[in-house]
Amino acid sequence: MKILIMAAGSHGDVAPYTGLGAHLRAAGHEVALAAPEPFGGLVADSGLEFRPLPADPRGSTGERSNLLAKAAAFIGRLGDGLADAAAPGADLLLLATTTAPLGWHLAEAMNVPSVGVYLQPTLPTGEFPPVVGGTRSLGRWGNRAAGAVGQRVVDRLHTDAARRLRTRLGLLPLAQGAQRRARERENWPVLHGFSPTPVPRPADWRDGLRVVGTWWPYVAPDYRLPREVEDFLQAGPPPVFIGFGSMAAGDGERLSALAVDALRRVGMRGVVQAGWAGLAGDGDGVLTVGEIPHAHLFPRMAAVVHHAGAGTSAAALRAGVPSVPVPVMADQPFWASRLAGLGAAPAPVPYATLTAEGLADAIRQAVEEREFRIRAEAAAREMAKEDGATRVAEVVAGLAG
Repeated sequence: MKILIMAAGSHGDVAPYTGLGAHLRAAGHEVALAAPEPFGGLVADSGLEFRPLPADPRGSTGERSNLLAKAAAFIGRLGDGLADAAAPGADLLLLATTTAPLGWHLAEAMNVPSVGVYLQPTLPTGEFPPVVGGTRSLGRWGNRAAGAVGQRVVDRLHTDAARRLRTRLGLLPLAQGAQRRARERENWPVLHGFSPTPVPRPADWRDGLRVVGTWWPYVAPDYRLPREVEDFLQAGPPPVFIGFGSMAAGDGERLSALAVDALRRVGMRGVVQAGWAGLAGDGDGVLTVGEIPHAHLFPRMAAVVHHAGAGTSAAALRAGVPSVPVPVMADQPFWASRLAGLGAAPAPVPYATLTAEGLADAIRQAVEEREFRIRAEAAAREMAKEDGATRVAEVVAGLAG
């Protein structure tokens, strides 16, 4: 089949689809990945066709203020980009959480099937509150009601872009909420690319919603850590990783000083990932790195301090290493609470109240209390049994007939 995967957002919203796409390509399909322009190299390196989207993820996710306004602007640019990316044609659309609300209209116009490939459990459930908006349970009825409200907010954000898109595609007018309800009535399939180890499939989800296991970012089979990194790792005891990925842009100087101070307080070496914040170590037992595959780096760490994005949280569990979650925004408090709930991390340290002393205390706890590593290693053993990309390939094979 000619498959078009559509993903938008930050690095963590795109990278998992490089691994998924590479797996589908190995199964004999032609695979293209539409993603924001800055990720063209990431996609090309995985051997997939790249189709650029105009929406700049840094403008919509890099800051914590005015999120709804930023999201609306992001969505407004996204509609035409998705239509352009779909213009060369496809037999199947695989739609991420961020692209599905507009992708439904594209699938209708193209008269091709579509499947959701989500990285978060965004559909309403009574088992936990919406993944964006806090971790406090409202009870089964309240959780489902809050989830439904969240879906309506998403629909409102997409209303104008969907209307413009349907006009461009020559489709009759259809309210965004009506489009969503039609997908629900048809039990539109959604495959969730996260592990059931931290998040089992909610029992009250409708048919068609599956949790299949994590899709890992593509890494070349012959990849090796840079010489500088390998030398640093071999020169002393396992260090602590500190990174915030696509978060905290513009906060690099403060975070860098805080990270080095925390490591000094616990007497440990560190690997600091620059990320969008531009973090940097001091060179004295604290190494600064750019993008390095978590699968190669995290197993060599004593602990992983991170923003608790879905992919980074999964990578830390896969490595069997304790986490120190410092959630910043969006779904990150949800994943941070899941890590702590598994016993693979101490209590989350909210980014808004982060201090060197607080971070040092959390690192010390994660490293010195053996139970955190034991629980992380147990999660890693369970996750090793999963093969999320193969589960997707099985569904695609069924659609191909």
